[in-house]
Amino acid sequence: MRPPLRAGSVLLALLAAAPLLAQAPARRPLRVGDLYRVREVRDPQRSPEGKWVAYTVTTSDSARDRDDTDVWMASWDGRQNLRLTSTPESESAPRWSPDGRYLAFLSSRQGASGGQVWLLDRRGGEAVRLTDVRGGVSDYAWSPDGTRLVLVATDPDPNAALGDSARNRTPRPIVVDRYHFKQDVQGYLGARRSHLYLFDVASKRVDTLTSGGYDERLPSWAPDGRRIAFVSERTEDPDRTNDTNLYVVEARPGATPRPLTTFPGPDGGRPAWSPDGRTVAYLQGSEPRLSAYNLNRLAVVPAAGGPARVLTEALDRAVSSPVWSRDGRTLTVLVEDDRTQHVVRVDARSGRVERVTEGRRVVSALSAGPDGHLAVLAATAVELPEVHALEGGRLRPLSRQNEEWLAGVQLGTTEDVEFRSPDGTEVHGLLVKPAGYVAGRRYPMLLRIHGGPNSQDQHAFHFERELFAADGYVVVAVNYRGSSGRGAAFQTSIYGDWGNREVVDLLAATDQVVAAGIADPERLGIGGWSYGGILTNYTIATDPRFKTAISGAGSALQLSMYGTDQYTFQYDTEIGPPWKNREAWIRISYPFFHADRIRTPTLFMVGEKDFNVPASGSEQMYQALRSLGVPTQLVIYPGQYHGITTPSYRRDRLERYLAWYGKYLKETGATAASAGGR
Repeated sequence: MRPPLRAGSVLLALLAAAPLLAQAPARRPLRVGDLYRVREVRDPQRSPEGKWVAYTVTTSDSARDRDDTDVWMASWDGRQNLRLTSTPESESAPRWSPDGRYLAFLSSRQGASGGQVWLLDRRGGEAVRLTDVRGGVSDYAWSPDGTRLVLVATDPDPNAALGDSARNRTPRPIVVDRYHFKQDVQGYLGARRSHLYLFDVASKRVDTLTSGGYDERLPSWAPDGRRIAFVSERTEDPDRTNDTNLYVVEARPGATPRPLTTFPGPDGGRPAWSPDGRTVAYLQGSEPRLSAYNLNRLAVVPAAGGPARVLTEALDRAVSSPVWSRDGRTLTVLVEDDRTQHVVRVDARSGRVERVTEGRRVVSALSAGPDGHLAVLAATAVELPEVHALEGGRLRPLSRQNEEWLAGVQLGTTEDVEFRSPDGTEVHGLLVKPAGYVAGRRYPMLLRIHGGPNSQDQHAFHFERELFAADGYVVVAVNYRGSSGRGAAFQTSIYGDWGNREVVDLLAATDQVVAAGIADPERLGIGGWSYGGILTNYTIATDPRFKTAISGAGSALQLSMYGTDQYTFQYDTEIGPPWKNREAWIRISYPFFHADRIRTPTLFMVGEKDFNVPASGSEQMYQALRSLGVPTQLVIYPGQYHGITTPSYRRDRLERYLAWYGKYLKETGATAASAGGR
């Protein structure tokens, strides 16, 4: 038995360790500028022989004020990470040729019209452009023998055929005749659709495979290379049905697609063929009226036709990314479950589920190799997504794109929290405490609300939450009713009744954190983006306790959103047209009609071109509070859609978050808030 150290021995030991301690780098708090250090890793793809994993890395270029995505690859042993592209234009969707000789990707480099397929020869040399398809390529897949590609391309813009002088004239009128006539980023929707094309690699010949007044997407080749499965919404009026199905078509021009599924709702996900080509796995969604609360289940259907079988009906969790085992007996999928996402294995006959990964983390993006092992992305609350090898249930890191800068940053502590709403509903969430948190001390608290609502706050690195924690806030993220990860009944419990149970849950969480002695009841802030901004409006119109709020891309006069945003199908099926159910529309618009109850200083923010939740939603609430004399401000980001993509605007948004919250919640800001300062 080792004897205890004496006092002198302890001193000597500390002196001996001093040089080592001095060498340990001091960690600093996260800063807004770290936004430019984040490297977003996505889309891992194992090579056919399994020795490499291609993936993409997106960085923010402050000089050009834009994001840039490049293709990298990591060796399966994790010893090498090589950058393969470095042009000013972005490259995405890396896909290996079946023989492993080429790595293809999509890019608009060198003036290519839209996205086009480029090829990198692994023996060396520059990438060469393979396709030149009018309308651009949005997706593609190699045939099993590597001689052909199936492309997803948009119908060409008719104006593109005009001469330069004609194109430079006054823009032509936008003619709208569709039920679903607008979409964020895409803008106003016309007659142009996305279809499948066959591309011969050797001759570069392009043949049309599908056509018509509907969109096709997510093509997948059968193992024999003779058939292609895809997803399409081929109803009389696709905009009105929310009824996508799987189709199979022979891989030759003129072939007629035949339906594989008939479920009157969304069947989708990229179809996954069994190794013998007899069965296709896919995702079956919820019934059409639950479009905003969709929960995908794993299903299989005979490729020759016949009834489909849902394998994960009893799981009651959303699944994604099905991958067959080499023997065709099981499927590996991702499962979203209560603040995590993990990998499970599903028996293809019985539907028995076996969990593969454990822990409070988020695993995504499955790519199988010839040995049956998977390349995945894995993240935790303190680790950004990186490429990992998944072997025998164990994760092994392959990329370390964010390791260096994260090593010098002191992060907060993320904990699970559970509480009960007044009606007894158990609700879960996350609590992020600042580094150096002192028990017994009350902190200013931010209730940050996720969007969706069909989404969840989970154990993956979240820059905003960490930034707020670094600024001294306790951050509470609540998976209120309507969130995913807790089953279908939990998700659909807010159906047709927005701003009710969600607000009850948010306030109950606030009550608990205050009662636990963590949050200062006099320094409570709230905010969110999209449905998080909408819930911010609902909450401050319900309860005056919050000293300040930030509502991003939100709305309150829901009645005015009908026909101005992209959700008319949901409105018609869930609430009903306003002329048929006026009372319901007035009820769910209560933040605007009760704006005179709001006392909370509120910052409204939105993208100028947002068609998801249009700028009018923020403008109306800003005008209401300004008319009422409540401290408020409206920030509109020029040229931005629902997601703010320009790096300088993303930085500006974070800086405004900190300044607005700090003005009303920090010790020096409390007096200004009580005096009605602006």
